[in-house]
Amino acid sequence: MDVKFSRYGTADYLKTEDDIAAYLDAVMEDGDPALIAAALGDVARARNFSQLARDVGMSRQGLDKALSGEGNPSLATVVKVAQVLGLRLSFKPTHTTQPA
Repeated sequence: MDVKFSRYGTADYLKTEDDIAAYLDAVMEDGDPALIAAALGDVARARNFSQLARDVGMSRQGLDKALSGEGNPSLATVVKVAQVLGLRLSFKPTHTTQPA
């Protein structure tokens, strides 16, 4: 019996805004900057990557390298990509403290 496997691509499973938000929230839990950049790349690939690059003001190759997980995008690039994707970066405490 011949079994054929297709290459897994996270972008193929990011169909809705809720999917994207849940994925990015899960990645943020890890806190690894390379993983966060790669996840933004996955989201960009789920959308129109070429148009995103134009909207961000970068070449497609430059944006692909920055969001590859091996790149090191500046915070300004991450924020701009998030904004163009219709996302907002936010911060919340990692733990809550009870008032005394």
